[in-house]
Amino acid sequence: MTTSDSLRYTRIPTHEAVTIPAVGFGTLIPDPLVTRQATRAALEAGFRHLDCAERYRNEAAVGDALQDAFRAGTLRRQDLFVTTKLWNTNHRPDRVRPAFDASRRRLQLDEIDCYIIHTPFAFQPGDEQDPRDASGHVIYDSGVTLAETWGALERLVDEGHCKSIGLSDITLEKLREIVEVARIRPAMVQVESHPYLPEWDLLDFCREHGIVLQAFAALGHAMKPNLLADPVITAIAERLHKTPAQVALAWAVQRGTAFLTTSTNPRRIEENFDISTLPADAMREMRDHITTNVRFNTVVETGVPGFIPRAG
Repeated sequence: MTTSDSLRYTRIPTHEAVTIPAVGFGTLIPDPLVTRQATRAALEAGFRHLDCAERYRNEAAVGDALQDAFRAGTLRRQDLFVTTKLWNTNHRPDRVRPAFDASRRRLQLDEIDCYIIHTPFAFQPGDEQDPRDASGHVIYDSGVTLAETWGALERLVDEGHCKSIGLSDITLEKLREIVEVARIRPAMVQVESHPYLPEWDLLDFCREHGIVLQAFAALGHAMKPNLLADPVITAIAERLHKTPAQVALAWAVQRGTAFLTTSTNPRRIEENFDISTLPADAMREMRDHITTNVRFNTVVETGVPGFIPRAG
């Protein structure tokens, strides 16, 4: 279903002179060739916000897809918003700039629109992205604080190659701590959020401070209970001649958040971009009648993003 509705082109202002496209494409795709193809399909569908990460091990493939579009003349750099993330093993301030520069090189971009701390948990520094002890437990780094890492990100903004900075997998309590000490406040926080985990308190805090809340797993990441089979959502979808995914994603934008969605299927990518405004009664139904509450990813407790396969 194609409409002239402008919801999909929503941009959310931050406290800085930065506006962030609400509709985002996530690049957590294991295979580099498939990453390049899916990113190209996302750009062709109309996505202008790409979410990347050092930890995904595929920034170079995203960069190749961007260069394909630049060379073809179908995309201008100024129309694109690119986010990438600092991995947990690089939290020590002396490791932040080298990690940032390495991401820029892989993405083949001079500037990053938003650089995010992937989780608030520091891992043992080194080349091993998933450091474990003999018992298989993550080795954390007690030699650095989140505030120190944040200070290093602020210096990236000062130096001019990073337009804004943010945090991912952050709780409201930890976000308050950073906002209190920050010289440059976060422009965006990326957290799991969807109709089964709306995070209203966090959203209210973000609105108060000019921070964009970006929802990952916006469709429940195909886990059970199946968000897209929820009777409230499916009834609205049937009534409006939309898919359940389109309903859930439109809900995300209309309530004031950005979202990320990932697919390798070109038809599904187009569908996820092709959202349009829900009527007020549908928004009320989703707020008042969806009672399931579930978090699918335990990263906020462990620092280990559960949707990323372990290497090896």
